[in-house]
Amino acid sequence: MSTVASIIFAAGRGTRMVGYSGNKTLLPLVPGKSLYDGSRPLIVEVIDNLPAGHIGIVVNYRGEEVRRATEGRGISFIYQPVRNGTGGALLAARSFLESIDADRVIITMGDAPLIRAGTYLRLLGLLEHHEMVLLGFECQDRAQYGMIEMKGERVTGIVEWKYWKDFPLERQAALKYCNAGVYATGKRTLLGYMDKMEKRPHEVRKQQNGEWLTIKEYFLTDLAEMMNEDALPVGMICVPQAEVAGVDTPESLEVVQKLYSANSGI
Repeated sequence: MSTVASIIFAAGRGTRMVGYSGNKTLLPLVPGKSLYDGSRPLIVEVIDNLPAGHIGIVVNYRGEEVRRATEGRGISFIYQPVRNGTGGALLAARSFLESIDADRVIITMGDAPLIRAGTYLRLLGLLEHHEMVLLGFECQDRAQYGMIEMKGERVTGIVEWKYWKDFPLERQAALKYCNAGVYATGKRTLLGYMDKMEKRPHEVRKQQNGEWLTIKEYFLTDLAEMMNEDALPVGMICVPQAEVAGVDTPESLEVVQKLYSANSGI
């Protein structure tokens, strides 16, 4: 039987969570005394919705707290020494991927807890005919989202807002689906394209401690474009926007908590 490995990104700090200093994947789905104080951490819900198999969690900021919250589940913890993009988080997981017996891989986010177990299985199912499958959604206000470029049923790439906002209107109109940042792919294919991605870093200007720096980052979204360039089939499934809702502000946390309550009957 084929086996599955899942990688969860949980390295971020969540700087927009005003008044909260912990790892944002440990924020509660069930609020208690306050929005930040409750039960059922986001990442625990993510773990429980993933298919059976190996799970690796990429950590950086307050990673030991993530470890304690998820201990006893047979999870591997992967330290990302530098927060150098989603691609950098994946590169940190290379040794984990190389060491496990699995032929399919799911890559997902620790702050997007409402993605259903059945959605992950749908992504894996499409790998029978694709090298990679993306999770997408439709959204009225697309500003700031990366958009999935397609030719028929085939994904040709993912374009960030800072680029597609300047596309001609006709090309913008063809961008229908937003990228949710969740992927399924074959392990052997993924490892090969991780090597290619590592050779294509992006230089990004960021402000740290009041100083502007040029940082080398890696973009996970490059994988779809590189595979398409090599004529490998990349596919997509679409889900409602509410299912892929992530948490990066107090307002978005409150929305996710209410959605979780409505879905689970709490």
